[in-house]
Amino acid sequence: MNELVMATSCAPSGLTGWLGTIIFGAVIGVLARAVLPGKQSISMAITVVIGVIGALLGYWLSGLLGVCATSGIDWTRWLISIVVAAVLVVAYGAVTGKKA
Repeated sequence: MNELVMATSCAPSGLTGWLGTIIFGAVIGVLARAVLPGKQSISMAITVVIGVIGALLGYWLSGLLGVCATSGIDWTRWLISIVVAAVLVVAYGAVTGKKA
């Protein structure tokens, strides 16, 4: 139970929190595609959606690992979010049949 509370405390709150997550997710989606070899044939809108999902899952996983609240830039959360989003890009390509 304590792990669930820690994990959900990383979730964005309020309008600025969600807007920040969308911007963060867009950047995460682009970075996730950049670390994958080759060209992915997915739209920018899908990239942003996958990035936002990756960012939210990254927040959750960061909370589970206990790195939710750090001072300065949270590199661990960024790295986790990029890896999750890259996995999601590959999964999206596998499901839709588009090269990822």
